[in-house]
Amino acid sequence: MNCKKASLLLLSSILTVSLAACNSGKETSGSKSSYPERAISVVAPSGAGGGWDLTSRSFVKILSETNLVEEPMTVENKPGGGGAVFMAEYATKDKANNEKLFVNSPPIIINNLKKEGNSPYGYKNTTPLAQLTIDYGAIVVRADSKYTDLKSLLEDMKKDPSKVTLAGGSAPGSMDHLIGILPAYKYGIDPTKIKYVSYDGGSEAITALLGKNADVISTDISSTLEFVKAGKVKILAVTAPERIGGEVLSKVPTAKEQGVDAEFVIWRGVFGPEKMSKDAYTFWENTIAKLVETDEWKTEVETQGWQPEYRNGEDFKTFLAEQETQVNDLLEVLGMKK
Repeated sequence: MNCKKASLLLLSSILTVSLAACNSGKETSGSKSSYPERAISVVAPSGAGGGWDLTSRSFVKILSETNLVEEPMTVENKPGGGGAVFMAEYATKDKANNEKLFVNSPPIIINNLKKEGNSPYGYKNTTPLAQLTIDYGAIVVRADSKYTDLKSLLEDMKKDPSKVTLAGGSAPGSMDHLIGILPAYKYGIDPTKIKYVSYDGGSEAITALLGKNADVISTDISSTLEFVKAGKVKILAVTAPERIGGEVLSKVPTAKEQGVDAEFVIWRGVFGPEKMSKDAYTFWENTIAKLVETDEWKTEVETQGWQPEYRNGEDFKTFLAEQETQVNDLLEVLGMKK
């Protein structure tokens, strides 16, 4: 009997130790993620040289240089439809592909809401990871223009909107158009009466302005700086909440300080797939938070002429919902909401 009891006690002890070891092993293996194990692709849903492309390449370059990501990283260009072509593929075929990220800006909201060129997919079909930078809209005229401030332009538009030609580097209802009509709408002008001419990119819009084929253009600040410095154009107003620093931009008033409550943020951020795993999300949340604090990233942002403004995934998602409401309202008054 004593032998049997001793054997049972021994067996019970062995089982207890074995189970504890198994459980300990599970906790250890679960506490450390193996992501990423493969190469990472970052997509710029545009051709080379644009804002998405430059942001993607800077993002990849600094992550690699600082060894924050040890796996190989590449940039892919997938142009078409202002990002809509890529989104259709990403939201269906790649919705669980943790190794494919992409860079975007307000068009991911605009394309999903507008009637023409509508995309059934938007930021809600992704996992927002982080906002990296911001830019703002600019209302720009030739250096020799009779318009000296925003109100002088808006007063002419109010008298006869059809006599002032507004141009931009995106299609009607897209970002440049919305930046241009926002101050007019806030000033009490019917935005549907404003003559808007679209060009293929901001550089073509500036060429049209300099060639006197447009009276005013609306675009992002960063694409106008070299022309301002060369004395070819002047910025009447920016859509920032307060004046921007720097030798050139500190002299440019906001729309708000001219009595027109028109703010529009042109952000750039990084997104992952809608069904991104928890491990992958945690990795990128931590990694991007470290990236934006590095000297290398800060230098890159300054070199590119961007404004740094980081938002983590949750804060970014909240901000996107706020801008979605603003875009929805503008498209509605234009009659361009789907």
